[in-house]
Amino acid sequence: MATASNGLTTVRNMNEAGSKFVESLDAQQRARATYPYLDGERVFWYYPPLNRHGLALRDMDENQRGLAFALMATGLTDRSYEQAKQIIEHESVLGPLEKEQGIVSFVRDPDLYYFTIFGEPGGSEPWGWRAEGHHVSLHFSIWGDDIISMTPFFFGANPAEVPKGPKAGLRILGAREDMAYELINSLDAGQRSKTIIYDQAPYDILTYNSSKVSLPKEEGLSVAAMSGTQREMLMGLVTEYVSQVNEELAGRRLTALKEGGFDQLHFAWAGPLDKSEAHYYRIHGGEFVVEFDNRQNGANHIHSVWREVENDFAGDVLREHLLMYHVL
Repeated sequence: MATASNGLTTVRNMNEAGSKFVESLDAQQRARATYPYLDGERVFWYYPPLNRHGLALRDMDENQRGLAFALMATGLTDRSYEQAKQIIEHESVLGPLEKEQGIVSFVRDPDLYYFTIFGEPGGSEPWGWRAEGHHVSLHFSIWGDDIISMTPFFFGANPAEVPKGPKAGLRILGAREDMAYELINSLDAGQRSKTIIYDQAPYDILTYNSSKVSLPKEEGLSVAAMSGTQREMLMGLVTEYVSQVNEELAGRRLTALKEGGFDQLHFAWAGPLDKSEAHYYRIHGGEFVVEFDNRQNGANHIHSVWREVENDFAGDVLREHLLMYHVL
């Protein structure tokens, strides 16, 4: 599993892993797994279980699966890679629970996770990759010697806490929930009145699967209205999300945020402060957005996402270079 010490190492690892995956595919598999980089398919994403474009794990041999997961690992830390694998395996927990409850739904199958390549790995033009299925949606874009985008980055979990069985008590995404509760419980009454923007949690993250973030202006409690300890708590929560990508990429993004964006952040909450009841929070400021929602299935079903307002899917970087693609 690759974690990078510099950008060139990350790019080299992704180029190599992407090329090996594509080269392992036969003609029919390649037709399903690959698209031009600027195809509209690249900016369509969604996190429920559904039939997707791309090549599913079920349609790969053992070697190809290994190469697909090796590609996924190049962008992640050991911890977030393990979380991704746990979320995939979680389908085997959710399926029996729903059957026991008489719930008829989309088939719960760890093999229904899809890998897609956009463009040519290691080529002179931008290329990217996507790994996506129920509660996992990862998107990376590479150009030359740089990773030009790594969002949207979505993780979810249902159940958020496994109620029984061999994995009883497992909370794959528990840290990001506990850290947010620690922060809001540290607020005084005045701070809390500014933080809580809705009495009830929304049904889902407000950005849903939009290709571009569209939110109201920053809402909630500003960093300026927090104590030093509370600011540290907020940075810890931000780091929980950004540090899902490998150390070099996370370090670069966190440095940029600390130098030019942290003071713009606002922390917003919706719903009661009881973990057993539906709750939602958002961190939003400038280009940075995080959303977390735990409302469905009796507040035991998490959706969480990290996004960049202008540069999801490398939109901001590519916008500066549109003439390269559109001028004859």
